[in-house]
Amino acid sequence: MSSRPTLEEMFEHLHHHPEISWKETETTYYIASLLEKTNARVTQFDDGPGLVAELGSGRPCVAIRADIDALWQEVDGKWKANHSCGHDAHMAIVLETLFALEKKQSVWSGTVRFIFQPAEEIVEGALVMVRKGVVNDVDYLYGLHLRPEQELRTGEFAPGIQHGAARFLEGTISGEDAHGARPHLNKNAIDIGAEIIHMMKGIHLNPRIPYSVKVTSFHSGGKSSNIIPGTATFSLDLRAQTNEVMEELTVKVEAIMNAVSDLYDTPIDLVLKSEAAAAEWSEEAVEYMEKSIRGVVGDRACRQIIQTTGGDDFHFYTIKKPDLKATMLAIGCGLKPGLHHPKMTFDHKVMPVASDILVRAVLETLGNQNDSSDSHRN
Repeated sequence: MSSRPTLEEMFEHLHHHPEISWKETETTYYIASLLEKTNARVTQFDDGPGLVAELGSGRPCVAIRADIDALWQEVDGKWKANHSCGHDAHMAIVLETLFALEKKQSVWSGTVRFIFQPAEEIVEGALVMVRKGVVNDVDYLYGLHLRPEQELRTGEFAPGIQHGAARFLEGTISGEDAHGARPHLNKNAIDIGAEIIHMMKGIHLNPRIPYSVKVTSFHSGGKSSNIIPGTATFSLDLRAQTNEVMEELTVKVEAIMNAVSDLYDTPIDLVLKSEAAAAEWSEEAVEYMEKSIRGVVGDRACRQIIQTTGGDDFHFYTIKKPDLKATMLAIGCGLKPGLHHPKMTFDHKVMPVASDILVRAVLETLGNQNDSSDSHRN
């Protein structure tokens, strides 16, 4: 049997073989091939990428989730799949965690499940995994994410990430074209788009809770500059730190679409394409993670739960299964210039430390649950 690759070697392979959402076939194959050399029980899916691996048996069941997809973005003038959100590191860290827990299997009891989830970047994979039942019997769920240097310094860790809610809408303005010399014969879709943008800047909600709405794409007109376009398509990106404010923001945006449609007497249709919920975490899971951070890197490197306006579909697991106790490990790694930047870099030395923290979090969780069960039986 050949020796296992190092954590860095796994990262390098995954980094140089990125695959976009729902196309993570080779990524799944690579992970499965590594797990063939372990005692883990592996489940793959006939209808798509991703896999689940398990060590141990019985309750309690503690799960760790790693997202596996890359982004599609322009890098050095070429469009390509690119790991600029850290999912390559997440996979490598979780694989290293699996290897370490396998070596320690004689000192713990219960089940540890490793969820390698596709399609996080398009906010679909977690919901699909929930429907497949992969967390039905899970008691605790831990996630992880690299954090930009603006949030955590290298070597700092936090026991939770307060992600905000995100909602992605696509709109269509449906009118008719007109001759450039006869602007009275139609409604300029570009003018309508400008009105939408202007009115959205007038949305005012509770200033103590971060929120934003912005147009992220707008397509109207063609190659003929003497045609006034009557149609357009556009995309909206909505963000809010809480699920409640996201609902308020959506109502305001929909009211603006209705008002502009009436003003210009032009149909405007808005469709929800995808969304991510704001974080819902368990205080108990956070306590286990915080204790593990302090045990591995000390008190000085342990920070409070961080708040970020970014989103993650990880939180659908707890929303769809409210009794699931979950949190995410925030990893300070000198990440710059920022998440989703095509040239994102980070300090690789933190990866084994993050794995050590996850190992300890699992052992803390299983140990406390088993001790509690033993006490109850006695």
